[in-house]
Amino acid sequence: MGVFAASDIVEVAIRIEENGINFYKFAEQIAKKEDEKNLFAQLAQAEAAHKKTFEKLFAGMEKNSPTESYEGEYGAYLRSYVDNNLIFTKEVMDKELSKVKDTVDALNFAIQRELDSILYYHEIKKLVPAAQHEEIEKIIEEERKHFLSLTAMKKGLAC
Repeated sequence: MGVFAASDIVEVAIRIEENGINFYKFAEQIAKKEDEKNLFAQLAQAEAAHKKTFEKLFAGMEKNSPTESYEGEYGAYLRSYVDNNLIFTKEVMDKELSKVKDTVDALNFAIQRELDSILYYHEIKKLVPAAQHEEIEKIIEEERKHFLSLTAMKKGLAC
């Protein structure tokens, strides 16, 4: 039996995508060239599309309903966990984003976050029941597509 339900992981994925949207909006602001600004705006839109994909997936899933001390406690825990311990965390955003000075830095940062998220989902899949692995695989596939898009964009900039 797993520690988490697949719906928990999808809920975390939604939060990761929200944090990704915020990063790409930041990257758009620091970009100096119009084509770079457009690139990051497109990436923010892609993250928003991923978020919608995960929200649709989440809506059709059986939800985990652990005992809570107050209504919304478990959801608040998951959101806080993502914001403080995972891929696009507040600490990473504060520390690492200060190093992002241009498009190349932003692409490198984003590529690493996508790789981190793919690894995270592969590992977390071990904690959910086997019957729910298909949902986690859908998330992994979405992140792979984003990684491939980012690496193609980086090659196009001849970084």
